[in-house]
Amino acid sequence: MDRPGHITHVIVGEPHGITIPKLERMRASPWRFLGLRCIHTRLSSCELSQEDLTDLALLRLDLMAVLQVSDDGSPGPLQVAHLLPPNPKGENWEVLSPGSIHQPPFEFDQFISALEGEFASARLNGRPLTKRPRAMLVSASARARSEMEDSLDEMAELADTAGIDVLGRWIQRRPTPDPRYLMGKGKLQELVIASLQEGADLLIFDQELTPAQVRSIGDFTELRILDRTQCILDIFAQQAQSRDGKLQVELAKLRYALPRLRMRDDMLSRLTGGIGARGPGETKMEVSRRLIQDRIHRLEQQIKNLSKERHQRRALRRRQGIPVVAIVGYTNAGKSTLLNSLTRSAVRVEDRLFATLDPASRRLRFPQEREIILTDTVGFIRDLPADLLNAFRATLEELAEASLLVHLVDISRPQFESRIEAVERILGELDIAGIPRLLVFNKADLWGPRSDELATRFGAIPIAATDPATLPPVSLAIERVLWSSRRSDSGPTGDQPRSERTSRALP
Repeated sequence: MDRPGHITHVIVGEPHGITIPKLERMRASPWRFLGLRCIHTRLSSCELSQEDLTDLALLRLDLMAVLQVSDDGSPGPLQVAHLLPPNPKGENWEVLSPGSIHQPPFEFDQFISALEGEFASARLNGRPLTKRPRAMLVSASARARSEMEDSLDEMAELADTAGIDVLGRWIQRRPTPDPRYLMGKGKLQELVIASLQEGADLLIFDQELTPAQVRSIGDFTELRILDRTQCILDIFAQQAQSRDGKLQVELAKLRYALPRLRMRDDMLSRLTGGIGARGPGETKMEVSRRLIQDRIHRLEQQIKNLSKERHQRRALRRRQGIPVVAIVGYTNAGKSTLLNSLTRSAVRVEDRLFATLDPASRRLRFPQEREIILTDTVGFIRDLPADLLNAFRATLEELAEASLLVHLVDISRPQFESRIEAVERILGELDIAGIPRLLVFNKADLWGPRSDELATRFGAIPIAATDPATLPPVSLAIERVLWSSRRSDSGPTGDQPRSERTSRALP
């Protein structure tokens, strides 16, 4: 029954229950109800079952009522339940005592309007009103809870970079993931109610979901579903500036989307044929799949051509005998800041994840007319999507030509050790783990005197990338690795690289 009191559906069930059809009446605001109330008749009693309360929550109904019908067909007691806004007791719904159908417990129109107002007030309490999507973060795995918390901290940064407001977190430790919903169905039901109470319209899972899981969770919750991979892909799509970067991001997104295509309608009207198609009976999903495959092939060819151009530039550098030093590390570790400080450049710097997608190279001059090419690269991240890594291999192949890798680490992060391991793992996947590396700890000023002890333990150089006065040890270490045979027994000269006075971008 809708709010004016018109009957919209009559559903006849079987002894074991009823099947509610798809209700195409979802309201725009995430804190508003469906605009429908369900009156469920029962012969045995008027007591609401757990299944009734589940439907109330999942469908976001205005009310769920059970009316007992007597043997002669006359109405008996009526029991009503409704959802609750966030409350200290953590209750999701209220079940009222049975009463007479002729004496309803409240005036419906006024009650439901006031209840939706409470949901809206709770959602806005202490939060600025923005037009950004609102999400709940979800993690379900067998990892330790502390690891899941750390990963969700990073997921929250990813969501903020993608332009999403995070309203809450949900964690469930499971020995094995549920093949259909990833997490338990009961926990997912609680998550739906919490999303309604908080006004969330999006669920972001910290794990990569299968296409079947995305469909099942979306159908169960009636919310938009994102996983970690899609969130990272969206960020890359927002940040890509160069033609090369845009091509690689588009390729990664198409590779991700291809296995997730599904046909929503089996009607004959969705069949195509004729000139240019494979023949009568080709579905629109098959047409879309074929078009995506063709686009992937063209993108791969364009990226391959750009890779040849980069290969020619690298060959010219080799003939000139100019060493290449690449700055690598976790995303937002300060790589662009270090490049700017060493070479007095003006590469774009932002305190956000994946601010740099397009490599930037500058010349860095040393005494005795020696120089290197210092390259800033895209940052790494734990569980980097395979499609994204494959798409960016053409750009990352620049690392294979490097004479030295400067591994920059932000030691202000509590989980910096796990981030070091993640970068080392990705370097191994790129088959460049054998290149000499220089470990540099950034933001050592935040540790004070303890930074020297920490650097000694890891064999690293402590610096503050924003403070040029802390960088000479890095320059001297680079010079020592690249031209150690040049040095005499008397030790380093103490001269500073000339590029701290002059630098220019490579053509």
